[in-house]
Amino acid sequence: MSTADIRRWLRSGMLEIILLALCVFLAFKADGFLTTRNLLGILRNVSMPGVIALGMTMVIIAGEIDLSVGSAVALSGCLAAWIIQFLAVRNGMAIPVAVAIAMIASLAVGFGIGCISGLLRVRFRVPTFISTLAWLTVLRGAAELITNGFPITPFPQWYNFLGGGHVGIIPFPAIIFLAVFAVIQVLMSFTSFGRALYAVGGNAEAARLSGISVGRVKILVMGIVAFLAALSGLLQSSQIMSGSAGTAVGWELDVISAVIIGGASLMGGAGRVWSTLVGVIFLGVLVNGMTLMNVSEYWQHVVRGGLILTAVLINLSPAARK
Repeated sequence: MSTADIRRWLRSGMLEIILLALCVFLAFKADGFLTTRNLLGILRNVSMPGVIALGMTMVIIAGEIDLSVGSAVALSGCLAAWIIQFLAVRNGMAIPVAVAIAMIASLAVGFGIGCISGLLRVRFRVPTFISTLAWLTVLRGAAELITNGFPITPFPQWYNFLGGGHVGIIPFPAIIFLAVFAVIQVLMSFTSFGRALYAVGGNAEAARLSGISVGRVKILVMGIVAFLAALSGLLQSSQIMSGSAGTAVGWELDVISAVIIGGASLMGGAGRVWSTLVGVIFLGVLVNGMTLMNVSEYWQHVVRGGLILTAVLINLSPAARK
């Protein structure tokens, strides 16, 4: 391998190198970091926002953004809880049937809301920044209306497995996270839809002239990220065993940060699903390490923001793009 090849490999794997260096540092400085229990805990904690980040990667590659995913998480959990309460508790429907209906309905509502955002972008030229900013408030308010400000707790005990269970020693949400990663990786790397997505984000007009349905791609990708936000909401409602309107506050910033740290461009047309996975884990390791080291919460915000900015600058540097 030539020196140029080594340099190229180092540039392409810069984020992975930073993550490895951070893990080595924490292994020596943070007691309990390098234990199976802690590492699996990190994986569990990043899984739910990570599921959304994988979908957000597709959205940002397409040149759009979704600021409403945190509120969509809250609405999904609250809607599922309300439907189960209405069908099973008030009307006597069998719990498993009520849970299945509630989950399907929540996922369908999430997908539909995302498609509406895409439709507003395509038909009425409303930037997704604006439409999803509106959804951020609307969906959170809808969750509060459904719950009347109090958590709803109609879930059966076995429902907790989705968000709090394990398969062997692996947290079940982590399995969902890795399964979603595999599906989106294949979708983006080996299908015509993935190629169309990069084309649309790189140059929408050129994509249109080459026969790609730009509007259909954007509507579908907005629906996918909202669907994944709803899925994450179901996992979280299972973990806390309630539908609460106060959950997932600020998740949209964490999700977008992970995608940008992974090297995706807000201008569209650039990004990798694998790099988003690394970005999600990077943020999870960073937060966990600072907590184990008893770093002040105020300093955590400063350090976290500084490291995020550093990672972004490294990914956006001319050397990293060559």
